[in-house]
Amino acid sequence: MKGRIEIKSLEEGLREFRATWKAVAAGKKVTPRKGTYFTSLEAARKILTPKRLHLLRVIRQGRPDSVYQLAHLVGRDFKNVHADVQALAAYGLVSLTKSKAGRRTTVPRVPFSAIEFRIAV
Repeated sequence: MKGRIEIKSLEEGLREFRATWKAVAAGKKVTPRKGTYFTSLEAARKILTPKRLHLLRVIRQGRPDSVYQLAHLVGRDFKNVHADVQALAAYGLVSLTKSKAGRRTTVPRVPFSAIEFRIAV
């Protein structure tokens, strides 16, 4: 499954929202759009830093059993890795599951195999 990241203007986002709202109000079936949306490339860069993109790769390929193990795999401080994972989770790029086996841990997973990046022109 592919994740989607799109950059579009606020006006375009509002235009799509209005069209969806009207379709729902008219009783039409609307297909939900899944993805992460930003209003500018700069906004996307603030979230998709090189270190966070590296975390996505390591989570996908290494499948760590905890955020602590992820920090160990990338050789970074746990606190900083935890903050980055929380930021990625807030944008839907990482899913977090609480593990009850033994010691309580949070297991990070990337819910897709690739990210499709689109920029509206």
